[in-house]
Amino acid sequence: MSEPLLVLDNVTKNYGAIEALKGISFSIGRGEVVALLGDNGAGKSTLVKIIAGGLEPTSGRMLFEGKEFLARSPAEAKAAGIETVYQDLSLCTNVDVVANFFMGREITRKVLGIPVLDERAMEVVVEKALASAGTRIPSLRTNVEHLSGGQRQAIELNRFVHWGGKLVLLDEPFAALGVEQTRRGLDMIRQVASQGIGVVIITHIMQQAFQVADRIVVIRQGVVAGDVARNKTSPDAVINMITGETLAGAGPGS
Repeated sequence: MSEPLLVLDNVTKNYGAIEALKGISFSIGRGEVVALLGDNGAGKSTLVKIIAGGLEPTSGRMLFEGKEFLARSPAEAKAAGIETVYQDLSLCTNVDVVANFFMGREITRKVLGIPVLDERAMEVVVEKALASAGTRIPSLRTNVEHLSGGQRQAIELNRFVHWGGKLVLLDEPFAALGVEQTRRGLDMIRQVASQGIGVVIITHIMQQAFQVADRIVVIRQGVVAGDVARNKTSPDAVINMITGETLAGAGPGS
């Protein structure tokens, strides 16, 4: 088996006397989609924030690409190739698709020795990136505020892939989307994973987890209550893990 992309080893997080995470251990492979499930307050969001540099763990360690890893800020995680996509996204709605895609990485050319934006060069790059992912947007010069939720999500995921992303964390990405947009979003996740990128998706919708995930990890009261291959479990079994009625089949997925 190839080396895991990310390994979590006994990661804990305490807030004073409150133990939000009590020793989380599991791994994520390259090109693997892991659905992270659990009831409200189980510790899912806390764990994602630790991976993405929003929080520091109290104890435990993480390995990313085989090396000790701890992001002390979201910027550090992003530089390493780890990024979180939230349901409200992180796009600037008052500028167009091209500007969002290249924000902070703009292509410039010199005119009389003065650097100016090379709008055409950037547009060509975005056009190719979206076309290769099968994403259709009528005009790349449309302000993001006029695009659908699904189109905005596609822009963010395509941008992440284009700039060398390695692990994407999706926090309830389809909560505000309709049925067709959700279907396209699930297809895009599989496409992203097919490029060797690790994907962690937090969702409260069981059907979505079983549609897209290779493996399902259940967190209950700050511990891993289940870590199973999707094709070796069932929705009823996962619900039992979430509610604590059984820990059957809760060993590492294979």
